[in-house]
Amino acid sequence: MFGFGLENAQSLVGVAAILAICWAASENRGRFPWKLAIGVMVAQGLLVLALFGLPALRAGLEGVGVAVDGLATSTQAGVAFVFGFLAGTPNQPYALTDPGSLFVFAFRVLPVILVVCALAALLWHWKILVWITQGFGVVFERTMGLRGPPALATAATVFMGQVEGPIFIRSYLPSLSRSELFMLITVGMACVSGSTMVAYATILKDVLPGAAAHVLTASIVSAPAGVLLARIIVPRDAAIEAAQTYDPLAAKKYDSSIDALIKGTTDGLQIVMNVGATLIVFVALVAMLNKILGSVGDLVGYRLSVEAGLGVIFAPLAWAIGVPWHDAPVAGSLLGVKLVLTEFTAFITMGGIPIDAMDPRSRILMTYALCGFANVASVGINLAGFSVLAPERRNEIVGMVWKAMMAGFLATCLTASIVGLLPAGQLAP
Repeated sequence: MFGFGLENAQSLVGVAAILAICWAASENRGRFPWKLAIGVMVAQGLLVLALFGLPALRAGLEGVGVAVDGLATSTQAGVAFVFGFLAGTPNQPYALTDPGSLFVFAFRVLPVILVVCALAALLWHWKILVWITQGFGVVFERTMGLRGPPALATAATVFMGQVEGPIFIRSYLPSLSRSELFMLITVGMACVSGSTMVAYATILKDVLPGAAAHVLTASIVSAPAGVLLARIIVPRDAAIEAAQTYDPLAAKKYDSSIDALIKGTTDGLQIVMNVGATLIVFVALVAMLNKILGSVGDLVGYRLSVEAGLGVIFAPLAWAIGVPWHDAPVAGSLLGVKLVLTEFTAFITMGGIPIDAMDPRSRILMTYALCGFANVASVGINLAGFSVLAPERRNEIVGMVWKAMMAGFLATCLTASIVGLLPAGQLAP
């Protein structure tokens, strides 16, 4: 159990630095939303404490972990039926010398995304996910001053993903203010989808106790952080943003439960293929660059690599978040990998770090800092997605998407800093 101390105060540096960076990048530095900033950070801290401190909510988070394990086990049954022993079943046709080799990403993580996408479509058709999304939308509307449609899209993004969320207000996208459009892109990069939440929890479950609870909490509480940083960089115009309501059921409909499962599976297949292909290409590019840097390093007598370089660049930010300095180079490397590659690659890397090689506090903070879609690949995803959803605003989106990536990246770091201010003993499910 950890109490309050210097390690908690250290995270204040991260909070101040992140807010200062966003203020410096603001389109109107004279309109800093102080009330929203204080409200969001207090709400984030209280929400995390409530989720891990109140018995009922704590039990709910423990239930999430059980549900994730059950979902992963059920998914493996389907994978084993199709791929046999390749799914990592106990009955292997050859003598097993390395049990760890049974965990194959393509057969253990990607299929989970497929199943969750199908379940999400089914829950939407049954209106369960609609009610949850509308509930979060009302909270965002009343606590952060968002209009109905952007509040709904923000809530949907938390569960559905960075492009899937705005689909629910597709017909309203052309009339959004510049601030609202920037906010939607930023929140999309600050959060992850429900399908990837489960995948990340599956990757981390052996090295992080309560991984599912932390990943779920990280995605939810990073949404307000994304709203805050977006409002700092592109301040709202209250005169333009008049109140308006929107019906989410009009945006996404299924003819039946079977239709929902089939279409959800089809959508999930596209996501699985995109994730798998992106990982192959980006990991391959980094391996190629590491070979080049390694050759140069041999000539100058230094060990050079992409990971080492990113660790040096982002180590100060990792320390400011609250990570002990002895873990800062590794944590900084994870932040860089998440930004330059993908959060999948970063989580896989962290999942491979032995338990005794990283401080438990560092691992918790990095889980929150990495849990978002803000990376170079997402810039292309957002450009492609919004070019279809709102083609008339493509040029405007091109001019703001890189800034939104920075805001989304810093939003998850802000969430990690807020978590770092809390006593670590409260964060163990």
